[in-house]
Amino acid sequence: MDRLIYTAMNGAKHSAYRQEAIAHNLANVSTPGFRAQLESFRAVPVIGGGNTLPTRAFVVEQSTGSDFSPGILQQTGRDLDVAVEGDGWLAVQTGTGEAYTRNGSFEIDATGLLKTRNGLTVLGENGPITVPENNRVTIAKDGTVTGTDVNNPAQSNEIGRLKLVNPDLTTLDRGYDGLYRQRSGEPAQVDANVRLNAGSLESSNVNSVDALVDMIAAQRHYDTQVRLLQTADANARAVSQLLTMSAI
Repeated sequence: MDRLIYTAMNGAKHSAYRQEAIAHNLANVSTPGFRAQLESFRAVPVIGGGNTLPTRAFVVEQSTGSDFSPGILQQTGRDLDVAVEGDGWLAVQTGTGEAYTRNGSFEIDATGLLKTRNGLTVLGENGPITVPENNRVTIAKDGTVTGTDVNNPAQSNEIGRLKLVNPDLTTLDRGYDGLYRQRSGEPAQVDANVRLNAGSLESSNVNSVDALVDMIAAQRHYDTQVRLLQTADANARAVSQLLTMSAI
């Protein structure tokens, strides 16, 4: 069978991978703090046996990663919304340990725990943060969480301080849940230099226009690979007919 079939099939498969990554980014264009997923590929010559020349190339996945460029800070005016200014992450508790996010849209559950909108417990420097009943929460730039009794506004108490970290980006891996974790599995150290912007959220860094253009390019590349498969199939049928006629 012509090796063109294998190379075209390989190209089509990786074009589909690229489309999947772009679609994932587009689906999160409105997710606060989302970091675009990156896929990169490279061509590798196919080395055959004997004296054959490497006239074909396979596409292989070189690396996956994230675009860590910042999104835009958008004012919401909501007390439980915070955005990280510059570098840094917010720590949350997951079923597999500590993880990090730039999505600072919080809420308080029925037990008073400070959580993310998707139900993850927000971590403070001393563990989860519990907000007393009938308290209005404010979050300072350094992550200090203060509760003010709604029945006695003159009474305010420091409830805790959000765990803000700033690990080396090269040590972070993105999980299937969209959260980042240290590759070592160890929790990151608190960084006192990380600052927050209360009452705002950071937008996703996905540019929807660029992503749509990339999607079209990936689709065209996929179509090209499929046409190569069809051409290889037509060539094989023609050769088979010639061999049949020669036998007659």
